[in-house]
Amino acid sequence: MESSQRFSSLAFIALLAYFAFLASAELHVREFVIQPKPVKRLCRTHESITVNGQFPGPTLEVRNGDSLAITVINKARYNISIHYYTYRFTIEDQEGTLWWHAHSRWLRATVYGALIIYPRLGSPYPFHMPKRDIPILLGEWWDRNPMDVLRQAQFTGAAANVSDAYTINGQPGDLYRCSRSETVRFPIFPGEAVQLRVINAGLNQELFFSVANHQLTVVETDSAYTKPFTTSVIMIGPGQTTNVLLTANQRPGRYYMAARAYNSANAPFDNTTTTAILEYVNAPTRRGRGCGQIAPVFPVLPGFNDTATATAFTNRLRYWKRAPVPLQVDENLFFTVGLGLINCSNPNSPRCQGPNGTRFAASINNQSFVLPRRNSIMQAYYQGMPGIFTTDFPPVPPVQFDYTGNVSRGLWQPVKGTKAYKLKYKANVQIVLQDTSIVTPENHPMHLHGYQFYVVGSGFGNFNRRTDPARFNLFDPPERNTIGTPPGGWVAIRFVADNPGAWFMHCHIDSHLGWGLAMVFLVENGRGQLQSVQAPPLDLPRC
Repeated sequence: MESSQRFSSLAFIALLAYFAFLASAELHVREFVIQPKPVKRLCRTHESITVNGQFPGPTLEVRNGDSLAITVINKARYNISIHYYTYRFTIEDQEGTLWWHAHSRWLRATVYGALIIYPRLGSPYPFHMPKRDIPILLGEWWDRNPMDVLRQAQFTGAAANVSDAYTINGQPGDLYRCSRSETVRFPIFPGEAVQLRVINAGLNQELFFSVANHQLTVVETDSAYTKPFTTSVIMIGPGQTTNVLLTANQRPGRYYMAARAYNSANAPFDNTTTTAILEYVNAPTRRGRGCGQIAPVFPVLPGFNDTATATAFTNRLRYWKRAPVPLQVDENLFFTVGLGLINCSNPNSPRCQGPNGTRFAASINNQSFVLPRRNSIMQAYYQGMPGIFTTDFPPVPPVQFDYTGNVSRGLWQPVKGTKAYKLKYKANVQIVLQDTSIVTPENHPMHLHGYQFYVVGSGFGNFNRRTDPARFNLFDPPERNTIGTPPGGWVAIRFVADNPGAWFMHCHIDSHLGWGLAMVFLVENGRGQLQSVQAPPLDLPRC
């Protein structure tokens, strides 16, 4: 009788805790209006696509457990993959810094914003959290319509024109023409600690980021906590987020935040630098003739091709505690990732302006992904529609070769198609992503939709399946959703396929995505409703 009463009391307490959790969760209802708006940068005004007239777009701030209902109304002249439709989702067991963006061609050049997920009320951070957050959104700016830049590249088959500026929270900063007065300034009190939530929302460029004379303590990447470590510079690829703590412990003054390219490829890039200013509230001013603010101190940034610094930063990342990384592997996949060239029957054609009269391409395992035109892969798969895609994506390269050596030109042309790879529900998956030297070695920031994964190993040269796994970190590998392949090297990731559906894996350099550096995983349903894809909502628009 006594044990029965004790069980009933515990059950009652658990029930109260559950209802308290439900009571603390909120529903956030927002409206996003996609619309053109005049935006002036670099002395010129362009009709840019914005959300609610803002560039960057609105910041979404929620807590773990909250739900969002976002109605998107498209008043732009482009299909933006979101069109008069309400998106509903719940944040489940996730916290940290993410971001939202358009996923249709190059519209995300201006259609993006921060998604900040705080812990549930009463749940602590695994580090001393400052009282103030500062979102830092790094972006790229073209002095023309980005869609026209893309359209020209698609016609000619050549590489797209690089950006004309980088931006911090939408502004280029002091070093660009007609930009000084709009440079973003962040006031700070002496001794104050802040958290910078750094997001690389750029289309095509990995970036180094630093704050002059201030150390940065890394505490999170891609909405996953890390073991804290201190650095003077971070490297952040498109699609990635990095949270750092900063303490105002220097002489009162003005200090530049700055970002510029990390370019690992033998290819043109935007070699400019964007800045914002960290401004102590008691910063001194000049006295006497020509009085005014003292010029900000500039940080020491690595050279654009400093792969050693980029690699050293990435290698320091560790999960904040023992990671639940899969120790056994059910699906062992080996994916080559890289560029290619499509040969033209008429090399002198205006549509063949790539190297030596070719068109640029990109691929995974020599398969260059083609987006379906008639229907989505998700809808086609679950409704049994034939002819949209095939499920014969190769688990290994169709031809083995010296991936990082002198590759025969006969292997430079990929095969175009729309192929997917099936995964059983709850399969433990390992993928080795191997860069190639075809066209050029390069750091490709690879992003997997629908999942976080653990980065268990990386190295330069060709992956050795006999010796390299012995060096894998299976204790505290960093958790991410986007990871770069070392240029001329490889990276290994693991995850559990416990989220059924059709999930895109692609390079987050948008030029490469358009050339075909992508594939799709089809994760099968498990047992019962909780392990299966939900039925489409009743208000799902018909194609």
